[in-house]
Parts: sequence; C-alpha cells; structure tokens
Amino acid sequence: MAYKILDHCGGCSACVPACPVQAIVPGDEIFFEIDPDRCTECEGYHDTPACIEACPMEAIVKA
Repeated sequence: MAYKILDHCGGCSACVPACPVQAIVPGDEIFFEIDPDRCTECEGYHDTPACIEACPMEAIVKA
C-alpha cells in the first residue's frame, strides 16, 4: 500500500528528492502526488518512509 499527500501540502517539495524511487510527481489537484505503482514504502532503502520524514507539514499519510 502506498502513501498519499494531503490537501494541506504546502508545495515545498522536500519530499521529492527524499523519495528513492521517484514516486512523487507533480499533481493535478494538489502540488504533488505519490504514484502508487512506484511507491515501495522505502522497503530496502530506509526503515521508515523517507517522504514522511522529509515533510515539514506532516501532509503524507498511508493511503
């Protein structure tokens, strides 16, 4: 299961370079979206999802 970015995302883009599989892409309705087909929840890369750690707005949650 992937993660999603909530509406209160401020668009700072801190999550984009944090993602090891480039699953965070420009969004249609919000600044960014997480591609569920690409998101690996950072398995094999980090102990916790890097996007959640990077987000200062706490706008990323499990989908």
